[in-house]
Amino acid sequence: MEPVSALLLFVMAMMAGAINSAVGSGSLLTLPVLMALGLPPGVAVRTNTTGMVFASAGSVLGYRKEIVRELPYLGPMVVVTIVASATGSLLLLASPSSTLDFVVPVLIVVALLMVVFQPKLTAWLKRRSTVGAAAAGEPVGEAWKRPQLIAPMGAAAIYGGYFTAAQGILYMAIMSVATGRSLKDVNPVKNFLSLFVNVTAALVYLVAWAFFGAEIVWAGVAIVAVGGLIGGIGGSQIAKRLPNSVLRGIIVIVALVALVRQFV
Repeated sequence: MEPVSALLLFVMAMMAGAINSAVGSGSLLTLPVLMALGLPPGVAVRTNTTGMVFASAGSVLGYRKEIVRELPYLGPMVVVTIVASATGSLLLLASPSSTLDFVVPVLIVVALLMVVFQPKLTAWLKRRSTVGAAAAGEPVGEAWKRPQLIAPMGAAAIYGGYFTAAQGILYMAIMSVATGRSLKDVNPVKNFLSLFVNVTAALVYLVAWAFFGAEIVWAGVAIVAVGGLIGGIGGSQIAKRLPNSVLRGIIVIVALVALVRQFV
């Protein structure tokens, strides 16, 4: 990899790590660079996802105190996330890259709509008995165990294992709507689950690389890993200080950029 290309990828990886920590979708910065270097879509996704494990680790490290408070309630969601992300990564290995042209825009549009209308959706859901259970004595953390949250999160984790980019937007929208909690409150759990998605997918890709010849560009992995780790740790500190309205605005902007990238 040429020095200029490596430097560009490193800078994008740092920015991606910061965006992933605050919002998600940082891979929309690194994937285009990898593909611009001539990597086929599948190779670029595998390379990016493997490197982004370290960005996710940095984000989790930055939110470790907030995650510990939620940890006793997250067991079922973690199990579903691991199984679903493994399924998604296997689908990537088996699917033609052209499939992404349809799947990605649809999921980004859905996520964008959920974020934009999240306050109204949350208010509507709170009027229903399932979301109002907390008012009847349900501990706040029990919301993470609700089937109406775990099921769509499983579907989103399949997407996360398949493509990685924009998964954070989906997770935050689903979790905020289903639990009635703010985007800032669900962000630590989003980062925690994203780590499981990326680690699971990376392990599947490593097995495919070792035994079935699935290509991974290790120089790209190393650059994305180092840059993403730095950005992930720093980005978590910034995200903690952002008002919910600003965080929602960033999500909308990133989602729109992600959508435009699919047609340009």
